[in-house]
Amino acid sequence: MDRVISAWLTLLLGFLQLAKLSANVEGDALNALKSNLADPNNVLQSWDPTLVNPCMWLHVTCNSENSVTRVDLGNANLSGTLVTQLGVLSNLQYLELYSNNITGTIPDELGNLNNLVSLDLYLNNLNGGIPDKLGNLAKLRFLRLNNNTLTGTIPVTLTNIGSLQVLDLSNNNLTGDIPVNGSFSLFTPISFANNPRLKALPVTPPPPVSPNLFGPKLTF
Repeated sequence: MDRVISAWLTLLLGFLQLAKLSANVEGDALNALKSNLADPNNVLQSWDPTLVNPCMWLHVTCNSENSVTRVDLGNANLSGTLVTQLGVLSNLQYLELYSNNITGTIPDELGNLNNLVSLDLYLNNLNGGIPDKLGNLAKLRFLRLNNNTLTGTIPVTLTNIGSLQVLDLSNNNLTGDIPVNGSFSLFTPISFANNPRLKALPVTPPPPVSPNLFGPKLTF
């Protein structure tokens, strides 16, 4: 009996240690983001890297296993750049960094966030291209990158996201053709507006209906 109890305690301690390690990794990632941002309004004041995990920080939401699921920093007057470490937030569902003054590029590592549902980076000063790896986000429903200075073509990989419901790439400097296959067949020109060098592919008209398709015309 004592051996069974001892074995269970060992497993429990191992699980708690693993959970603590995971939380620390996520805390380190968010602290790296904090270190890369200027925060004149002290929105990130509660982000204390000495805590066991970041679940007590303001603007951070965690699940029952103390893993980060939301980062809500929209309209916070933040400036600086995003960090590659965000890619370790494996349970993140919502990354809300809209309406700030964030510059630089969108890290490829955001394509590792397999549980991401919403990626809102609109109304910043992001430049560079849209990473191809964002096409790996199989659960993504909301992708809003509008009102930045993004360049390059729209990755065809994004058309593979079958869950995508809302897309806004307007008011950037994107070039090339607008994809029309996959999930992109659902989106209207509003999603791509004000990209002067972006062009819609011509729509192929349906073939004409043959007058004999419905049989000979009857006369009376």
